[in-house]
Amino acid sequence: MKFSTQCVHAGQSPDPETGAIMTPIYMSSTYVQESPGVHKGYEYSRTHNPTRTALQNNLAALEGGEFAFAFASGCAATASLFICLSTGDHIVAMDDLYGGTRRLITQVFGRWGITCDFVDLSDSKNLAPALKPNTKLIWIETPSNPMLKLVDISVISKIAHSKNIPVAVDNTFATPCLQQPLKLGADLVVHSTTKYLGGHSDLVGGAIMTHSPEWAERIKFVSNSVGAIPSPMDCFLLLRATKTLAARMKAHCENALQIAQFLEKHPQVERVIYPGLESHPQHPLCKKQMLAAGGMISFVIQGGLGAAKHFTQSTRLFSCAESLGGVESLIELPAIMTHASVPLEARKNLGIVDGLIRLSVGIEDPIDLLTDLDNSFP
Repeated sequence: MKFSTQCVHAGQSPDPETGAIMTPIYMSSTYVQESPGVHKGYEYSRTHNPTRTALQNNLAALEGGEFAFAFASGCAATASLFICLSTGDHIVAMDDLYGGTRRLITQVFGRWGITCDFVDLSDSKNLAPALKPNTKLIWIETPSNPMLKLVDISVISKIAHSKNIPVAVDNTFATPCLQQPLKLGADLVVHSTTKYLGGHSDLVGGAIMTHSPEWAERIKFVSNSVGAIPSPMDCFLLLRATKTLAARMKAHCENALQIAQFLEKHPQVERVIYPGLESHPQHPLCKKQMLAAGGMISFVIQGGLGAAKHFTQSTRLFSCAESLGGVESLIELPAIMTHASVPLEARKNLGIVDGLIRLSVGIEDPIDLLTDLDNSFP
């Protein structure tokens, strides 16, 4: 099946009891057994739930994986993957990445004796020198958050696999609609399903997909043991949302490209960062690795923090809020919002300056969005 058809149908079939076309919301914590140990595949909803099963089958199909596991948040998914590591293990992670992921690595798992080097993996040559005998995981975001760097997943995976090191890719920004890391050589894909997969700013969730039976067993064990699972209602909402993923991503990408082109020509904008622009240093990799450049734009406004604050407070359709990927457009300042937990020196090295603004471009009419931005400049 083509991707848009998978969005609508994968993992889902009419309810055999009633013929309901939508997967029912199974609000049950436990399941009756015919006799001790004899059941229909469900014992307790921390372990399995029929609504969650349908969602996981859908997500696995969209990412081209064999296994998928749903979690209560993107951070819960990320943490559950890191829990599969052991004290003394080493991670090589992308230097530019979601602040919450960096916080998990350094402030939570760092206390457990797991170490990490943050490396600019947008240049694949930087990976090999960063590897150590105890390196057990490569963690990639591409496009990265918020500087929209790209990582060549195929090249990084080949280097890592030559040392028997698995590669995990946070695919939240791109979604499987635009990029499928498992098909490019990665071992694991992680999502904050709160974002584009959920798409409507009404749920919080996460997911891990893989084609590795070994990794699937490890994640399954952690998921059941820790229990950071989503509710049946959130699974239902996410299943409903993935049906329109392909259509929504088309609108996100088309709008974002128009806005990026507009911002690039504006005299009060110092720099526009968007992989779909030829000015992006990795535009050729974007064309090679992604079907389109996505709905996220970062740009630096002249005038620093004062001008950036004025701009974010002046927009009317772009709501000032954290998160991203919803049908409505959002605007935020990474330095004091999503990436405030990143140390100042690290932010400076990454280019997260006070005047950096991040846009999550929604699916509204592009003329209205362009007018809103144009009217918000000082």
